[in-house]
Amino acid sequence: MKENKKVIYYSDELNDDFAENNIKKKPLGKSFKYVHRNPIYRFFETILYYIIALPLVWLMQKFYSHQKFVNRKVFKKAKKTGYFIYSNHTQMLNDAYIGSLASVPKKCFVIANPDATSIRGLRLIVQALGAIPLGTTMSENISLMKCIEKRMEQKSSIMIFPEAHIWPYYTKIRNFKYQSFRYPSRLNKPIFVLTNCYQKRKWSKKPKILTYVDGPFYPDNTLSELEAAKKLRDIAYNVMTERTKKYSTYEYIKYIKKKD
Repeated sequence: MKENKKVIYYSDELNDDFAENNIKKKPLGKSFKYVHRNPIYRFFETILYYIIALPLVWLMQKFYSHQKFVNRKVFKKAKKTGYFIYSNHTQMLNDAYIGSLASVPKKCFVIANPDATSIRGLRLIVQALGAIPLGTTMSENISLMKCIEKRMEQKSSIMIFPEAHIWPYYTKIRNFKYQSFRYPSRLNKPIFVLTNCYQKRKWSKKPKILTYVDGPFYPDNTLSELEAAKKLRDIAYNVMTERTKKYSTYEYIKYIKKKD
């Protein structure tokens, strides 16, 4: 019997988003703090992240999403420094914590759209779990860059999804821009690449997720910041493309481009 797949029609792989979270974005506001220095906040942030959140997401990874890391040991090559992690964006829940599981014991922060901190009453909790919202004003972007620099000084990891928009279970790599690669280029920090690949499970229609880890890749210091960022972008794109071509072997949702 032919398997009936869900079909999603798209028109723009750079801008279409299928997250369907229905969150109304709210401005960060002048009082928003990218880095909290209050010792009480930092204490509860540590408890929430390491004692509560990490064990829960490990259980979710093990028994719900059926996700497995391949070649995670390469993170040890950069354990004495901060680094950036780039990944394809194909899950709503998993992508929120994939970096935390991949780079533990480092704390992983996630560059996120402003809607991540737009839910009333949850902003501080989401921040404590590692969300770093993109700025929408000049002053916010300056504060964002200072925050990123601080996290690198702390030898943390920062997760970035260069595709920007969620396409659930998509088995290819969408084209993405180079701008987010200016962070490691400017700060001279290595990057790692995570590629989520989908394979059929024996007893379920939903696929298992194999997440391949590659790197570290370093900025080319012989190039300008802009050219080095473009080179890192190409490295990440090529690595992800090669991994998905070889290991993403099961299409759970079919994506079809709309005709012009």
